[in-house]
Amino acid sequence: MFQSAGMKQSLLYDQVSCRLRVDGLPDVSAGHGAQTLGIITGWSLQWLGRPELEGRREHLQALIAVVLPYARYLLSGVARPCGSGDQPISLEPTAAAGHRLTLRSSQSDTPPLQVDLDDAQLADLVRVLDQVRLDPRLQLTLSVPVSRPLRSRELMDRVPLQQRLAAPLGGAIALAFSAAIVALVPPPAPTGRAAAGLAPVSTAAPAPTATRP
Repeated sequence: MFQSAGMKQSLLYDQVSCRLRVDGLPDVSAGHGAQTLGIITGWSLQWLGRPELEGRREHLQALIAVVLPYARYLLSGVARPCGSGDQPISLEPTAAAGHRLTLRSSQSDTPPLQVDLDDAQLADLVRVLDQVRLDPRLQLTLSVPVSRPLRSRELMDRVPLQQRLAAPLGGAIALAFSAAIVALVPPPAPTGRAAAGLAPVSTAAPAPTATRP
């Protein structure tokens, strides 16, 4: 959706649980038209039953740089936190299988704001951020960190520990069971002269006897 008030423009991106509004102006020096937004003056994110979030362009860039990589890791089966304590925005999984979005103000006397999201709300947030990033009316770059392959440790963690131990444990049990069966089988009984206690018959030819001339 597109709204205009004089030179000021507003782009609206709606999903079920949230609405993102991006305010700005056309960049006349770049030859932008009236329905093009080249300068962001502010944005706001409205949630159902939650406080409204507001910020400047750098905060929107930080939100994109944290939320989209976090969602990509979730799709890969890895729940990895994105963003750190010295960054304005971070997102991490919670013990209740949810997601905690933390927004930190540049003012030292303002405590961080934490918003807990479920999977559906996170999906809505990802959709509106993707719409913003891919909207041709928004003529400025909102980059996403380069996708990197998962580390070997993360690939291992995708498989539950029970499944990782199942194959070697099953092999060890099968080997132990086979050894026990072999130990219980009696050796074959002797046959023929050996069974009667007789010495075996030699098949070698008798040595020739010496004759005196």
